[in-house]
Amino acid sequence: MAIVPSEGPSPFDALRDSDDRWSARKVANLMGYTRWENLAPALKRAMASARNEGLDVDEVFLRSQENPSGLGGRPREDFRMTRHGAYLLAMNGDPNKPQVAAAQTYFARKTREAETQPAAARLPDLATPEGVLALATQFQRTAEQLVEADRKLKELEPSAQAWDVLASAEGDYSLRDAAFILNRDSAISTGQNRLLRTIREFGMVDRNNVPYAKHAAHLVERPTSYEHPRTKETVLSKQLRVTVQGLRYLHRRMGGAGPLQLPRDPAA
Repeated sequence: MAIVPSEGPSPFDALRDSDDRWSARKVANLMGYTRWENLAPALKRAMASARNEGLDVDEVFLRSQENPSGLGGRPREDFRMTRHGAYLLAMNGDPNKPQVAAAQTYFARKTREAETQPAAARLPDLATPEGVLALATQFQRTAEQLVEADRKLKELEPSAQAWDVLASAEGDYSLRDAAFILNRDSAISTGQNRLLRTIREFGMVDRNNVPYAKHAAHLVERPTSYEHPRTKETVLSKQLRVTVQGLRYLHRRMGGAGPLQLPRDPAA
């Protein structure tokens, strides 16, 4: 059964309180989460996204407590979310749940409406000198933002081009390069050795760092060689590498807050 009907009000409308906020627990129920604990990863990623946007996380996700039975006892934790906070929670929910997709559609539409409608109401009165000055100020501010965005884009372009050479011909990555890619998410901090320890902790390899069969799509071993520093002989070995699917798996397990930023495909 669809959560958001094609016609008529949405069930999410009924959850909105007088302060234009939504209860995280009630939204979670409509998103198909039967246990509050299962929502924790999505809620953590949503808060990280808000923090990365420069928002006041405590304001967007206002912590609250409730006693649903009204009979005393230990209160339950909840968060009264702004519309944007509920949108971030929906966007970071389990993509395999159809209810989450319905929540994403609803809050994306409401957020878009909130962004467009007030903009028209704030349009300066061009019949007055003050209105003309206000509009000119808006144009100047927008132009400055565009110049700054263009500057940042030019700064990032060399780094983006360097990504093209990270992958092997088979499309997998060394642990060092995989850590570099994962670190582009502000919620993740790792390095080559730390990533290997994480892979072991997740039970993806055995004690000899050989990938288990169930993680064959995430990790591969590639033959490599090096010159022994003392004997100068060529030593053959195997290198553990991370596939694109493995990067997505690790990004999710390590609590990535935003979309995984993969290197560009040189052939694209």
